[in-house]
Amino acid sequence: MKKNILFTSLFVAILFFFNACKEKHAYKALIVTGQNNHNWQASSPILKQLLDQTKLFTTIIIETPAKGKDMSVFNPDFAKYDVVVLDYNGDAWTEKTRVAFVDYVKNGGGVVAYHAADNAFVNWKEYNEMIGLGGWDGRTEKDGPYVYFKDGKQICDSTPGRGGSHGARHEFTVQIRNTEHPITKGLPVKWLHAEDELYSQLRGPARNMEILATAYADTAKGGTGRDEPMLSIISYGKGRIFHTTLGHCGNGDKTFPALECAGFITTFQRGTEWAASGVVTQNIPVDFPNSAGTVQWAEYKPLSLDEIVSKIEKYDVSKSRKYLYDLQNRIRYAEGNAETLLSYEKLMVKILESNEATIDAKKFVLRELSWMGSDYCIPQLKKLESSADLKDEVKFALTRIQSIK
Repeated sequence: MKKNILFTSLFVAILFFFNACKEKHAYKALIVTGQNNHNWQASSPILKQLLDQTKLFTTIIIETPAKGKDMSVFNPDFAKYDVVVLDYNGDAWTEKTRVAFVDYVKNGGGVVAYHAADNAFVNWKEYNEMIGLGGWDGRTEKDGPYVYFKDGKQICDSTPGRGGSHGARHEFTVQIRNTEHPITKGLPVKWLHAEDELYSQLRGPARNMEILATAYADTAKGGTGRDEPMLSIISYGKGRIFHTTLGHCGNGDKTFPALECAGFITTFQRGTEWAASGVVTQNIPVDFPNSAGTVQWAEYKPLSLDEIVSKIEKYDVSKSRKYLYDLQNRIRYAEGNAETLLSYEKLMVKILESNEATIDAKKFVLRELSWMGSDYCIPQLKKLESSADLKDEVKFALTRIQSIK
């Protein structure tokens, strides 16, 4: 009886611990927007979607008054939030609001400076210390050195000149400089980012700042010929700041490839969690881009497994193999997990059973099953032994599965 009571007490304690952890990771996020030289009407709702879909954040958007209007009515209670995401570049805030924001960060509040937010508030000393580096709005050597990488080392360069530039929008390779930080741990060292503005010649106080990732600003694209900072972290008082220069959202643009980029989305989500908490619990997506090509999520999220399967059913050899690679990556990530592999096997058997699936799709499935299939798929394979289009692939898969058993 005592053992049962002890076991029950232990179970309740464990359940309470996990529920407490779950509650601990329900962060409140505030997106500040309302003025920008970029398309904040599009970007802020997208940023909210990206945070909310992690299930880690409850996110609200607050807009400042329009340019030239009475800014005294903008006075959010920053202390209510675990992290403030700045999608803002506009009129100065009141002294009262600035003081409240500085106190919030000093006391441990998290901040994410997104893209053109590093153009803002050139005359606000504390803000520029928080973001580390900024550009435009008259920034020069008076505001701090240029910071970039050269020969693998971070350089602080006090050469006189403008602060902030970028060439034509293009795809470019992001290089991780700290592979052990919670935000970047597990990411490919190099990955191709979708078409974006590559911010260059940023300058600022750069105190208590670490650059997590850079990108080479190619002179052929109007760049500096230097490895410029893309992702940075800054500490200010007890606060944590994540600064991403990625994610351009242009006025008049109908599509936003930089915001659809799986690399931007993943680093933004992870960076915001770190700013809020100091830890990152999110997994790296299986289709995170590498140096060979970009990955864009048209709905700002990866396809579900069911969606991938429906795409594979329509596959023919003249089309992109993207969805095949997505499923292959999931299978390889699941190696050693019999339950997950069986769930994938069941989905592939459904493709083999489907009258809508193409012959090319079924050939792909048979190749995958040949090395990871189990007894579960054998009955369906045997039904296809007489198929004129598939008999060779079926024979190969059956022979290989049965030889592995």
